[in-house]
Amino acid sequence: MDTKYTAKDFKSDQYVRWCPGCGDHAVVNTLQKAMAELGKAPHESVVISGIGCSSRLPYYMNTYGFHTIHGRGLAIATGVKTANPELAVWCITGDGDCLAIGGNHFIHAVRRNVNLNILLLNNQIYGLTKGQYSPTSEKGAVTKSSPFGTVEEPFIPAELTMGARGTFFARALDVDLPTSKDMMIAAANFKGAAVVEILQNCVIFNDGIHKWVSDKTFRAEKSIILEHGKPMIFGANKDKGIVLDGFNLKVVKIGENGITEKDLLVHDAKCEDNALHMKLAMMGKDEFPIAFGVIRAYDAPVYDEEVEAQVKDVQAKKKEHTLRDLLLSGETWEVK
Repeated sequence: MDTKYTAKDFKSDQYVRWCPGCGDHAVVNTLQKAMAELGKAPHESVVISGIGCSSRLPYYMNTYGFHTIHGRGLAIATGVKTANPELAVWCITGDGDCLAIGGNHFIHAVRRNVNLNILLLNNQIYGLTKGQYSPTSEKGAVTKSSPFGTVEEPFIPAELTMGARGTFFARALDVDLPTSKDMMIAAANFKGAAVVEILQNCVIFNDGIHKWVSDKTFRAEKSIILEHGKPMIFGANKDKGIVLDGFNLKVVKIGENGITEKDLLVHDAKCEDNALHMKLAMMGKDEFPIAFGVIRAYDAPVYDEEVEAQVKDVQAKKKEHTLRDLLLSGETWEVK
């Protein structure tokens, strides 16, 4: 009989030390619920992090955990998954931890397509070190380390993921718990490097940075939840949609100029070519809604499985199967 788990089974006994109102509270609670639904026992999962506010999350999970060093969470996670492929490996990281000092590890974990679940919490600020601008801070952002406004162009996590030949990218909002949970479950069920960007609020140093889409008053008009095999419809009255106009995307209104639901783009998350996925992931300006949901989920060979298969193949062709066999395979002599 299969054991039924609840979120409580994945909660540790540690007091949660985040600022009241921080979006991280929603993320950890949602992850605990997602893990319960996935049905794996707590000892079959490991949660790994680097350094930052979000990186405290492993302490609050009743699973194996590893709080590593700044930016190196994905390097450790890659090693864990390669050494023990049966474990479900989650890496919790922030925009500073992942895309600054950890940027090299991020693009290579994605490029290798290691079977990891990567939750990238993006609040566009360094919170733990008290409010410096991060790699995702908007150009012109006034922070403690850019008092006159940063002159740098920001990284866009989706663009970086797909530029590294990523096979899975999804996006969610910290205050939209149902979609966040669905994206975590989708990432866990995907075989490969599954990146989930979660737009998360920092109430102390960057409060309201995502309010333009998180506010329920206009969220339906500013966002679209993409679902594989379904037409791209959004709006408070579900009367707007996305079509392809030549090589570009275009927002249309259903019912105007003869536009019907049949004219809208149908989302294909599993397409190998990421050109359209990139366009969808980059929406969010002018009249375009920002895309949430699974934007890309293309099946491709997985690093840890390829390594495991290679090791078994080499072992099968070798006469030596242990270190002792190897040491005794050449000329040997006895010292008395």
